[in-house]
Amino acid sequence: MPPELAEIRRWVVKAQRDRLMAEAGLAQTPPITDAAAFHCQQAVEKLLKAYLVFREDEFEKIHDLEPLADRCAQHDPSFAPLGTRVDALTPFAVRFRYPGPADPTVD
Repeated sequence: MPPELAEIRRWVVKAQRDRLMAEAGLAQTPPITDAAAFHCQQAVEKLLKAYLVFREDEFEKIHDLEPLADRCAQHDPSFAPLGTRVDALTPFAVRFRYPGPADPTVD
């Protein structure tokens, strides 16, 4: 497997693990929504970055999903509608990692 494919696979595996952690958090009684939301954001971030690795496009080490989706859209216009949709997840990268705001709802 060429190194670039191995690197893409590492990003995708990490994203899959984040998705599994999000699902596990939501399966708890009561649901652990702060951790689930964090892992949802992380899964999307890693998948977008995996695509950029695939396109051999270097990217900043950011957690803001809209610019990452926009960068992906430069290579494939089908990513364009994702920018505003995934941006709603961006705050979950850091907002709920410490005590403070109320936990997000399951919705």
